[in-house]
Amino acid sequence: MKILVGYVPTPEGEAALEAAAAEAVLRGASVLLLNTSRGDTYIASRYANQEELDTAEARLRERGVQVTIQQTDGTGDVAAELLRAAEHEDVKLLVLGLRRRSPVGKLILGSTAQRVLLESPVPVLAVKVPSSRYD
Repeated sequence: MKILVGYVPTPEGEAALEAAAAEAVLRGASVLLLNTSRGDTYIASRYANQEELDTAEARLRERGVQVTIQQTDGTGDVAAELLRAAEHEDVKLLVLGLRRRSPVGKLILGSTAQRVLLESPVPVLAVKVPSSRYD
């Protein structure tokens, strides 16, 4: 079994990584860590550098989880990249972190998380950052 985690080096990405690790241990699964960008690869803070990827990989391996890392420079459509990987990599679960949004932000359609939740061919585990990390 394989679990796909959409990883970005943010508190939301770290929460997703932690949830994916816990699910992988529970299910005896491997993890496919996907990091992509909106097309501004070299300046995007969400595009993980090698040190961040190495740290994420080490955290998974410390828990006995096999991990494969894919990093794409993206088409600008992060949801499409996640959905494509979910379909083509034979994953059974997709994990992604959700960020807090203002009431107005919640009204805006087209967010990556919303699209993944609605279009994913596999179950999606959406996780929030523990509230203490925002304090």
